[in-house]
Amino acid sequence: MAGTEAILSPAALRATSLTFVAGIADAVGFLTMGGVFAANMTGNTVLAGIALARLDAVQAWHHLAPLAAFFAGAVLSRLLLRLTDSPRAGLLVEAAILAGVGFLPLGQEVSVVIVAMAMGIQASAITHFARAAVSTVVVTSTLARTADAVLDGVWRGATDGAPVATNPRLLALTWLGYLVGAVTGGLLLAVFAWPLLVPAALLVLLAIRPTSAA
Repeated sequence: MAGTEAILSPAALRATSLTFVAGIADAVGFLTMGGVFAANMTGNTVLAGIALARLDAVQAWHHLAPLAAFFAGAVLSRLLLRLTDSPRAGLLVEAAILAGVGFLPLGQEVSVVIVAMAMGIQASAITHFARAAVSTVVVTSTLARTADAVLDGVWRGATDGAPVATNPRLLALTWLGYLVGAVTGGLLLAVFAWPLLVPAALLVLLAIRPTSAA
């Protein structure tokens, strides 16, 4: 029962919902906006590096511009946190951006830059869930921390100075949320003209819930 409660805790549900949002945004961005990631800035950095190695300045710019937008979004999110002391404003701004971008007469490059800014807002809006630091826009570090937690759970005792990994269920669930979000994004593109309205609606629901749930 305790394990079930941990998995279904408000913090776990909120973290998983946010990674679900990022998964949809990345899938939709990659498939419809010129093969550029909206949330996965590691992927964009690698693709920009490959383009630079090939002396393809145009492709390099396509992948570097979202990086700048993501950074700007994170700064804006931090500012909103300083001004309001709550992630609610950032999540609502992110929801508005995702809901509106599909209705604007924008090209692929501009659209993915705007969505990347929204993902930057999300990345800084909420960074801790149940006293555990969890990224809601990338899962590489999440997988590594999950592996740490699994080994620490099997091999208890001294860790030779290594930090103790915690919340393996939360970490695993957030990775699953990103995967399911990517699958959902791919499916939505086939049946819905404005797939980003789905994560926008979810963000509004998250924003109106008590912030103590995180």
